[in-house]
Amino acid sequence: MPASTLHPLPASPPDVAPCPSPLQAPRLTRRMACWLYEGILMFGVVFVAGYLFGTLSQTRNAMDNRHALQAFLFVVFGIYFTWFWAKGQTLAMKTWHMRVVDATGQPVTQARALGRYMLSWLWFLPPLVAMAPFSLSAPEITVLLIGWVAVWALLSRFHPQQQFWHDAWAGTRLVHFEPAKK
Repeated sequence: MPASTLHPLPASPPDVAPCPSPLQAPRLTRRMACWLYEGILMFGVVFVAGYLFGTLSQTRNAMDNRHALQAFLFVVFGIYFTWFWAKGQTLAMKTWHMRVVDATGQPVTQARALGRYMLSWLWFLPPLVAMAPFSLSAPEITVLLIGWVAVWALLSRFHPQQQFWHDAWAGTRLVHFEPAKK
């Protein structure tokens, strides 16, 4: 059939926004709001895990066993995020209608979720390593951490699908997810 006889699809009305791709990243502001909400929820996880660690290790002072506590929290966070990401979303992601999927849109495996967890430390590791040789004050540390988080978040603008780079490297992506209406 000649190309001239094919009928193009009708154009959508100008007041109707095009339907986003199901694998399109949510807007950066939504992803960062979810990120902040996740941080708030992590206070509860840290409280329970810290209480459990202190009770089991009979730690009386917060500075005693500090490195063991940090390692314990690293493992607890890994279990928390790996578990929920393999299920599709954390509570914060559910609240903000997001889901983590693999590059093809399928649910992530436990191994891929663990890889994403390890790569997600790129949100914090570079400034922590950069400040290690210096004795910085709390405000200086705060500025360095917030500055890096802002830079890392804005770097997603340079990704072809607007995904965070740790997601791209882990083979995952954050997508909009609207739960089924009951």
